[in-house]
Amino acid sequence: MTQQLSVKHLLGIKDLTVEDISQIFATAANFKDVINRPIKKVPSLRDTTVANLFFENSTRTRLSFELAEKRLSADIINFSASSSSVSKGETLIDTVNNILAMKVDMIVMRHPKPGAAVFLSKHVKAKIINAGDGTHEHPTQALLDAFSIYEKLGTLSGVKVVIIGDIMHSRVALSNIFCLKKLGAEVMVCGPVTLIPRHIEALGVIVENNLRKALNWCDVANVLRIQLERQDIKYFPSLREYIMLYGINREMLDSLKKEIVVMHPGPINRGVELTSDAADSRQSIILQQVENGVAVRMAVLYLLAGRQD
Repeated sequence: MTQQLSVKHLLGIKDLTVEDISQIFATAANFKDVINRPIKKVPSLRDTTVANLFFENSTRTRLSFELAEKRLSADIINFSASSSSVSKGETLIDTVNNILAMKVDMIVMRHPKPGAAVFLSKHVKAKIINAGDGTHEHPTQALLDAFSIYEKLGTLSGVKVVIIGDIMHSRVALSNIFCLKKLGAEVMVCGPVTLIPRHIEALGVIVENNLRKALNWCDVANVLRIQLERQDIKYFPSLREYIMLYGINREMLDSLKKEIVVMHPGPINRGVELTSDAADSRQSIILQQVENGVAVRMAVLYLLAGRQD
């Protein structure tokens, strides 16, 4: 089988085929073996230069990509918009073209505007990986989430996954819905009415506003962070009320008739969406998600770099 994807860029989950996702998973599983060896580096991307362009603050995603690139022996350029000429008025295209003049092969980009990665892919020759664009998509997070469920349960077909919390402002939620549906999972979204987009049922998901009902239904609970920094108005009366209605604790998990898997894309607001005893319980695969993030991003970088266009 040829080691490449059907797409030139990774802009969103909706562009990937089921075969693409399966290949990413198989490649990630191989790389997971690599990063657990005493010598964790492979020369797969030697002589490939990757630019990490982050126009929005990020710690986990940026570090995960950087580590993935280093494990593959790539040369890396790190770019932060806050300390760059963007703050002086330079356009996105100018910034990127200046970086490409340095002979960059791949660009990993996070941007606050939805569609920024798609826009860039039409104007530059480098391969683009979308590391999150506004409230639109975050494809590598969805891939690592789905890979983590697959690793834990052995399948995604027929698995019931509920995504809980701030669906409205979450790029993770949208990418997860696309990815899980493609792989045959059943998907429910749960949260306050004000934080669930209108007509989201059109994506083939179930909407539930009662947390207890959602937890009784699901096999996996993917709990999202309340994104207060993206909320321009108040979507619920108080944080205390949100915690009472949608916060998950150990006692609640123990009261269910079955053991469910608990996930979180991070960073966790401990004591808000998850208490520490729930986040650190044996049902939680949050740390596995972090480890799988490096392997999945290694797989995406490797497969896109191997594609000849």
